[in-house]
Amino acid sequence: MTSSLPSSPSSTPRAAASTSSALEPLLSVRDLRVVIDGLHILHGVDLDVAPAGVTALLGRNGAGKTTTVKAVMGLVPRTGSVRLAGAELSSLPTHLVVRHGIGYAPEDRGIFAGLTVAENLRLAERGARGGEEGGEPDYALVHELFPELKQRAGQLAGTLSGGQQQMVAIGRTLLNRNRLIIADEPTKGLAPKIVSEVAEVLARAAEAVPVLLVEQNLALVRRLAGTCAVLADGRTAHRGDTAELLADEEAARRLLGVGSRHPLAGGPRPAASPATPVVTTEVKP
Repeated sequence: MTSSLPSSPSSTPRAAASTSSALEPLLSVRDLRVVIDGLHILHGVDLDVAPAGVTALLGRNGAGKTTTVKAVMGLVPRTGSVRLAGAELSSLPTHLVVRHGIGYAPEDRGIFAGLTVAENLRLAERGARGGEEGGEPDYALVHELFPELKQRAGQLAGTLSGGQQQMVAIGRTLLNRNRLIIADEPTKGLAPKIVSEVAEVLARAAEAVPVLLVEQNLALVRRLAGTCAVLADGRTAHRGDTAELLADEEAARRLLGVGSRHPLAGGPRPAASPATPVVTTEVKP
């Protein structure tokens, strides 16, 4: 699998491979509900992820974003429908969800600090084991997108910068030829300079595999994401074009708690992907 590297994080993500694939979302979530210890966390989340580029999942703290992606992965009990490329995953345990082709980079990155970069990647290998489909791990793609990981193969992961650790986290999801990458809060707690590194990491990854990005940094979202969904109190409050939402100061403040009046410097953001129909009406709780 080959990919042309973008010259900057603002480069337009790769188009869908065919017209037919562009008509349907890659991931379709409907009426997703989560109850943990008697507490209702999600009350019916609807979400579509385009089959190319970056789709953002937004919302204030506590809105249910991380719970949503954990529910997609089967890490928390859930009801509702989770369909990946037409296959229903909602009844499957996490290891079978993963085998269907979803790579997950969790909020804390999940790096093994005492292991080298190469060892962290090796632990993620699952292809060509026990008859599983998918073939050999695709180190060629990982090293093409992130050559620094090859250069630092023998370095302890705990000594990497935050941006480099995020390369490891995303690189692990690319090893197994996944259909989708879920990146949960990849810039959380990072300095602005490192955030720029992570933006580059995500832009490169999205050239190869569609990304569902959970993120609070609206500048990063504006730069990378064509479409978005906004959660509020465990429900879908808005779905639509990212630029339109962030250009509407009142809507951005009401849904996200912050304004977003000025465009991000550094180049145009990608157009909304035609893969997922843009829904401009809000879904009221």
